[in-house]
Amino acid sequence: MFSKFRAPGLTRRTFLKSTAATAAAAGLPGAALAAGDPIKIGFLAPLTGAVAAWGKPGLDGCEIWAERVNEAGGIDLGGTKHPVEFVAYDNEYDPAKARTGATKLIREDGVSFIMMLGGDTWPGVQPVADKTGMLFSTLLPSDLSPDTTTLIAPAEVHPIYNVTGVDWLAENRPELKTAVMCAQDDALGLPSVATYLAAFEAAGIEMQDEPLLFDPATTDFAPVVTRLLSGNPDIVCLDTCYSDYVHPIAEQLFQQGYEGQIISCTADFYDQMIDKTSKEFMEGFIFQFPDFDDPALNDPRINFDDPNGFYAEYNKRFPGQWGAVSWEYASIMDLWRSAAEKAGSADPDAVLEAMLADGTGKHAFGDAKWWGKDLFGIDHALVGDWPVVVIEDGKATIKGFRNIPAWYDKHGDLLVKHMQAYDQMWDQRG
Repeated sequence: MFSKFRAPGLTRRTFLKSTAATAAAAGLPGAALAAGDPIKIGFLAPLTGAVAAWGKPGLDGCEIWAERVNEAGGIDLGGTKHPVEFVAYDNEYDPAKARTGATKLIREDGVSFIMMLGGDTWPGVQPVADKTGMLFSTLLPSDLSPDTTTLIAPAEVHPIYNVTGVDWLAENRPELKTAVMCAQDDALGLPSVATYLAAFEAAGIEMQDEPLLFDPATTDFAPVVTRLLSGNPDIVCLDTCYSDYVHPIAEQLFQQGYEGQIISCTADFYDQMIDKTSKEFMEGFIFQFPDFDDPALNDPRINFDDPNGFYAEYNKRFPGQWGAVSWEYASIMDLWRSAAEKAGSADPDAVLEAMLADGTGKHAFGDAKWWGKDLFGIDHALVGDWPVVVIEDGKATIKGFRNIPAWYDKHGDLLVKHMQAYDQMWDQRG
């Protein structure tokens, strides 16, 4: 579809230069904004389907973020305030639809930045990024490579933050010595499997079996859970399973009488899991995503404006729908806004340069550094502290923050080893 508006053989730079005169009409990157014109931001993520829980709640959070910014006057570019608006495209977690959406957002809607979930959809979009120079963000740093020069991972550092939960578990429950793991066999599950394997090995926790990789089309999890429990493990790890898997697996663990430790990347809509099991069963469930009414997020090092107020407004509008991504895309916009105002421009190149200028950035959970060359081939992931969250008396509670680069300094060789074993290093991914 992109070939309709780009002649073959043009490089990204020559393409941008040659189209500058018509950029405003075509809505291409670099289009100049007139005073007071709205800045349009693309939201290209699954809004329906099995992965919608990692898309739609993020768009809802962005709309709240935009209202806050616009009520305060908008985004200041060189002394002129601009309102911001989001233009959404449902990619249904399909690479081809993601590519179509990226093209539409750039060509027809004139967006200045596009946020994505990433994962299986990024390969569909990368050719568009290469040709247009548009700045994209992903929630999955495993999308990064030396070739993804206009892709950043500024909020979520999946899957490497999963090491913090295992590290905390090993320190606080040293009596737990064995674990099993399951995950869907896809671009989200596999790098997370490698990360958990490294974390368990670093913690001295023995894996009873190879990770159980199930087909993403699986709907009956009784056999999966039966196999997981066959060795009577101390720990069941749910890796980065989608909510549509975490819930039935947890329900099966409850029904099959499991009483051990559960650890998972996410526990979105955990109140529903409690309803299906019990408060006692879910007590001690470890995951990585806090509710933003947590008092720990009022710490001065947190770089998210009024997290408690944001959480209250979100739950007022969308009761029972708070999840892992509800705040993440809004957090990315905080970073993008700061860089755009620093650059005095919404131009993708200018914003990216301002964002990376000194090698550090204000991540939602504290100041962090642009990192990742060892794992991803490029320092485009903003990495620092991450919270460990535990369900206590039916409520998600932050038990502490752990530093990811500090863990990597000690155990990075293990992470590289397991990433290589699952073909997840940047130079192995197809």
